[in-house]
Order: sequence, then structure tokens, then C-alpha cells
Amino acid sequence: MDVLERYAPLVDDFDAFRAACDRPLPSVVRVNTLKTTVERARAALEEAGIAYEPREWHDGLLALPEDQPGTNWPYVLGWIHGQEEVSAVPAEVLDPQPGERVWDACAAPGSKTTQIAALMDDTGLLVATDNNLGRISALRSNAERAGATNVAVTHEDARNHSLKPFRAPDADEGREGAPYDRALVDVPCSCEGTIRKNPDALDDWNLDHVHGIAGVQKGVLRRAIQTTREGGTVVYSTCTFAPEENEAVLDYALDEEPCELVEFDLPLDSRPGVTEWEDETYDESVRKARRIYPHHNDTGGFFCAKLEVTAE
Repeated sequence: MDVLERYAPLVDDFDAFRAACDRPLPSVVRVNTLKTTVERARAALEEAGIAYEPREWHDGLLALPEDQPGTNWPYVLGWIHGQEEVSAVPAEVLDPQPGERVWDACAAPGSKTTQIAALMDDTGLLVATDNNLGRISALRSNAERAGATNVAVTHEDARNHSLKPFRAPDADEGREGAPYDRALVDVPCSCEGTIRKNPDALDDWNLDHVHGIAGVQKGVLRRAIQTTREGGTVVYSTCTFAPEENEAVLDYALDEEPCELVEFDLPLDSRPGVTEWEDETYDESVRKARRIYPHHNDTGGFFCAKLEVTAE
């Protein structure tokens, strides 16, 4: 089946959407402010003779039209990190503060983890979890290269994330003892939005996989809400267009856990979440989520939602 064709009812200009999906993705890096400043990183690229174009919505994101992100000395020194532009959105929406306790539930290979660490000024505690040992190796390597020392890496299924190492000794097991101020849930998905970077991303796509991975996503999001304090923030994101993995997951979490969706500013062109898809309807508040399509900002595809944990 033509996977992208199934989303024609959701996209405002489907021909432009398809054309954008067929174009290569611009190469973008993020300046690592744990090791340098935006000004120094730009000067370093200029010294190395590497052209760059700042992205309008984020000073620390630079497109490298004529260079690959990992083939220059600023990258080797950890001054910059290769990161797809829309991949920088969820950490900005999460807005972690210095000194807080934050959980990155599906962290490897670490682009968002190191971004969160920088936003926290390398203070507090950032727990980075993944269930794939090979990917954890990349996560640890990227954290070390970035100079992020507030990161604690755990190898486990995020759906069963253990709080014992991170809960205060005198904390109870209820909501009051939830250790995290914020959690990022950037879940594994069917990756439809990465087609510009990985043209073969949809070769093995099938609806059974979409439904199966949605079950995992629901479990991870529930665990993130359970481990975040009342009033805390949980950000849910994917790189897929499928409502089964986006709005349907949010709808499930709203029914199962004490939380609500909240509005957030997004300095990129985006569209609201959808409340109807095929034979399903979702809670009206899923409109507060944002869909980012490739043809609107010359990026990959993305979905992002912000939740606040409420009283039981």
C-alpha cells in the first residue's frame, strides 16, 4: 500500500507534502552549550571553512548545506551535535530547569538527552533509559562527548522503570513520592516522518506493526505520568504521522492516568492534533498537540504534545 496516501485526509496540501517527502533532508547541527557558546561555534565553523545557515526559530540550530555534521573538528570536540531540526522540539517544549529531576524514557542514542542536559546547565539529575544495549553504548558515548555529567543511564524497559535508585529514602509509594519534575517520552514508532532522511523507512511498514508499537507507547507514557509529581510536565513525541501512535495514545493516557493536555508555544508552522481518524474519535483536547509536516518548515515529520500531571 502507499503508506503516505493514507494521510491525504489530514494534510492541507498533499501534493506539496509528497514532494517534500521526496527531497533529501537538510543536515542540521545543534550547538552544545555545555562546552561552548553559539558565537564560538559559529566562529569555529567559519574558521574551518564550513558554511552554515542559522535556523530562524532556534539560535543554536545550524544547517550545514555543504558538510556532514560529523566531519569537522567542532563536532569531534563536542561543540556541535548532529540532530534533525524537529528532533530539537520536544526538549524545548519540556523546558527542564537547572537542579530538577528529569526522566528521558527512551533516550538512546542521546541527541535529546544531551540537549536536556544543556538546558539544565548540567545540574540536577537526568535519568536516561533505554532497553537496547547497543544503543545505550551510543547514548553513553554522546553524553561523554557532550560533557554531560548529570546523566544517569539505565538499561531497562521504560514501561517497568524502577524508581528505587532515584526515590528519596523517606518517600512513600504514592504520587507524593514520584521522583521526577519532568519526563520526556520520545517513543519508538513507525518512523514515517523520517522518510526524507531514510528513504527506505516505509519499505517494511504494516498496520500490525503500527498497532503493536502503539501498545508499547501507551505503556511508556503511562509510566512517565506515574513517576512524575503532581503539577509536573510530561512531553510525548513521535516521528510518525499515524494517529494510532499519536492522538490515540494521548486519548488512552487521558482515560487511564491523572493528566491533562496543555497548550504550548511552537515557533514552527504546525497543525493541531486530529480528533477523528477512520472509525475512531479522540478527546477534544488532543487538538492541543501539534503536528509538524515536512512541507511546512522543510523538516522531517513530527508530533508533539505536552501534558501536566494532575491530582488523583
